Amino acid sequence: MTTLAMPPHPPHDASPAQAERDERARRTASIVDELQRATSDAARRELVDELIATNVAVARSLAARYRNRGIDVDDLEQVALVGLVKAARRFDPFAGHDFMSYAVPTVRGELRRHFRDSGWMIRVPRSVQQLQSRIRASQHELEALLGRSPRPSEIAVHLGADPDDVVEALAADGCFRPASIDSSAGDQHGGTIADVLGGEDRGFASLEARLVLDSAVGRLTERDRQILRWRFVEELTQREIAGLVGLTQAQVSRTITRLLARLRTDLSEPLSAA
Repeated sequence: MTTLAMPPHPPHDASPAQAERDERARRTASIVDELQRATSDAARRELVDELIATNVAVARSLAARYRNRGIDVDDLEQVALVGLVKAARRFDPFAGHDFMSYAVPTVRGELRRHFRDSGWMIRVPRSVQQLQSRIRASQHELEALLGRSPRPSEIAVHLGADPDDVVEALAADGCFRPASIDSSAGDQHGGTIADVLGGEDRGFASLEARLVLDSAVGRLTERDRQILRWRFVEELTQREIAGLVGLTQAQVSRTITRLLARLRTDLSEPLSAA
């Protein structure tokens, strides 16, 4: 009885994503082999371009790991692709290691450099940015050793840094990505930051108007101020005012007109410095 040899099948549990990664790795290794045999600059350039195109998905995957950190994903992908291009152009196929072991650190370096140089909403000195990175890297180690969050003085001793510099770096935390105004304000009422932010207070405008008016009225005589008070505060008629001050109604009318004209003139002038 003749037994027919069956062609090998991929494992049933291999996912499409894994199959894609395997194919990408196979193609990358093949391109590197071709680079070793390339005899012209034009052929090498074409293979480098193919190496970049084959691993675009890797660069985008690395960029996606840095999403939601204050920089748009599209910008991160562009930076990652720049890193991939640099890695492909600098890669030495005769160095004895595979391409991805060289490309991945290069792409990550580009991403981290972009965050360091362009991701800060508030510009702080480069030395502070670098110290913040060292502090973040050491915090887990110190927490494991101390069993609690380290104090700034302990971080300074661990890093061999000046305590004042550590305090400054810790104070600058949040400049990279400011907190949302919808996040908790940390008070006992559970309000958000937006709840405690100041808004436009229209009372300031009326306060300024009252201050200017008080100054202008203060320059009138006591008799003139009393007439205005009767007319516009107590709302007496001109006839009633005339009876109180011993004038005719026509005289009271002219007096009020004169006083209002004077006040308008005074109010149009800026307050003099005290």
